[in-house]
This record gives sequence, C-alpha cells and structure tokens, in this order.
Amino acid sequence: MREKLKVGITIGDINGIGMEVIIKALEDKRVLDFFTPIVYGNSKVASYHRKAIGVQDFSFQIINNPNTANTKRPNLINCWDEEAKITLGESNSEGGKYALISLEKAMEDLQNGGIDVLVTAPIDKHNIQQQGFNFPGHTEYLMEKAKSKEVLMLMVCEDLKLGVVTGHIPLSEVSKKLHKKEIVNKIKTLNKTLKEDFWVRRPRIAVLGLNPHAGDNGLLGDEEQRIISPAIKTAQEEEDILAFGPFPADGFFASGEYKKFDAVLAMYHDQGLIPFKYIAARRGVNYTAGLPFIRTSPDHGTGLDIAGKNKASHDSLLEAIFTAIHIHNKRSETKELLANPLPLSNIEPDN
Repeated sequence: MREKLKVGITIGDINGIGMEVIIKALEDKRVLDFFTPIVYGNSKVASYHRKAIGVQDFSFQIINNPNTANTKRPNLINCWDEEAKITLGESNSEGGKYALISLEKAMEDLQNGGIDVLVTAPIDKHNIQQQGFNFPGHTEYLMEKAKSKEVLMLMVCEDLKLGVVTGHIPLSEVSKKLHKKEIVNKIKTLNKTLKEDFWVRRPRIAVLGLNPHAGDNGLLGDEEQRIISPAIKTAQEEEDILAFGPFPADGFFASGEYKKFDAVLAMYHDQGLIPFKYIAARRGVNYTAGLPFIRTSPDHGTGLDIAGKNKASHDSLLEAIFTAIHIHNKRSETKELLANPLPLSNIEPDN
C-alpha cells in the first residue's frame, strides 16, 4: 500500500472563498484516509473564515514544516506572523500580498521535496501584481519557477480534457498570438501529458478553429487556412500525433462531437472554458501540464461576491486534490515500470 501523499494547498486571496472551500473540503475526516493535507496560510485567517461560515468542530494541526505533518489531521503552516486585515469580498493589496506569501512558501517546499503535489486556491490576478509576481496568473508564474519552455493550461473533468493555445490575454490579441509553431508545441504538450499523466496510449486530439464556422473556407477569416490547418498537418506528419480539425467550436460542443476525442485544444480562453465549465458542472480542475512537478487548482475564481456567506462549493477543490494525486501515482507507476522492465525472455511468443 502506497504511503499517503503530502498535498500542499495554498489559500489564495484571503478576502475570497479560498479558505472557505479548503475548510469545507477537509472538514470530512474521511478524506484524510487518502492524503495528508498541508495548508500554507495563517491560523488566525483560518479561524476567521471558519467562524464566518459557522463551522464549529474543525481545527488545524499547526506545524513548522512538512516533515512534522500529522497524517491523521489537516495541517497548517503559519507563513506570516503579523495580523492580516481581512475585508471579505474586497479586492485589495492585502489579499494579493498574503496570497503571494502563501504561494512562495508552498513552492519552496514543493521544489525541496517537502510536499508531493501542489493545489492552489484562487488568486486575484490584479491585486497580486507586485515585486516577485509580474505574471498573468499561476500558470506563467509556475512556468518561470520551473524554467519550463512549454506549459499548457489543461482543464480536466470526467467527460472532457481541454487545453488552450492562448491563455489570459485580451481577445483583441488572440489572432496576433497564434503561430503555427506555438500550436504545434501545444499539441505536442497535450499529447505527451495524455500519455504520461493520464495513460492514454494513442491520444485522439481535436483542434478547434478560431473564427465562426472555422473560417468558412476563408470567408470569415483565414487563420484556419494559414496557421491552424498547417499546424495540425505538421503534428500529424512530423510528430505522428492523431490531431484532427479545425472544428467549428459551436457545433463541435453542441453536437457532442467532443466525446469522440481524448482531448480538445481551443484557440483562446473563453472559447474553451465556457463549454468546459458547463460540462464540468462545478467539478472541473485546472491542471498545468508540462511542468516537472504537479500543480492543480479548482476551475473557479476568488468568488469575492459570495465570500464569507457559506455559499461556495468545495467540489472543484476536492477534484483538484484527487486529480493531483492521480497524476502523481501515474507518473510514479511509469517510473517503476521503466526501472523494472519485463525481461524479453519472460515474454512468450504469439502462437
């Protein structure tokens, strides 16, 4: 039986729903049979949120580092000592300041091997901008920390895996950012993670067009003809990847065509995430593919409008935790298989 993994969890914006969904997710003691949670935050902040949502019988084991974690309790590392001013529902510099402190401490332990996987609660992409964080979001920050050349924001749920070529950029910039090489690289990253992290032997990948009706043969835009179709052809011929498309996004999802594929690659954020979140029904997970370590997060934002009102669902956070564990186990099993391959002499020939 495998040893329980240490799951590091950042608290995100202290004025949002991050701490609330963490408490709700860990309140059910049965989840502790599967992993050891280590929350990076502050005990006073946790107590404030616990009282705000009326949770009584719950507390964290306060620890100094992951090595002293209690495997039978939710653990919390105090990442700062000063009193943090909490103003629920408000986006301000305090929320950004402590979100970054939580993230940096967790990243330090992740890269040092103190925790096995990282799960991040939502940040406010505006107020977290400060010295040490000048990125559009978690994905770009983690890419820089890992020194990775190519990463992919991959949305995961039971019925759909969806990646995006361009991430958190204005819609007016999307067409300018689309290049054949970039699309090929995203297809390659998606194909690789499907094989290594989800054990899909021969992935089938659907690629969406950019324009309405996938350009309608150039009538509604030529990016499909100039960029997207040539990228798909290169992935097929040079990388031996089963990539198909480009498909018109509206009909592709409305008809259920996505069910015929192992994953979908969208050209921009809303093109993919609107149908994904509808299909995932609050159980979606954001996974950063292409990193040497494992990071997931719930598929929702800071929820400032419902912060402290006991309305936030913890389903997506739990899915993020168990997805991270699942991917970690798949990677570990792959390493074990490669380290101990079956000798050819033990393989009986086909009759």
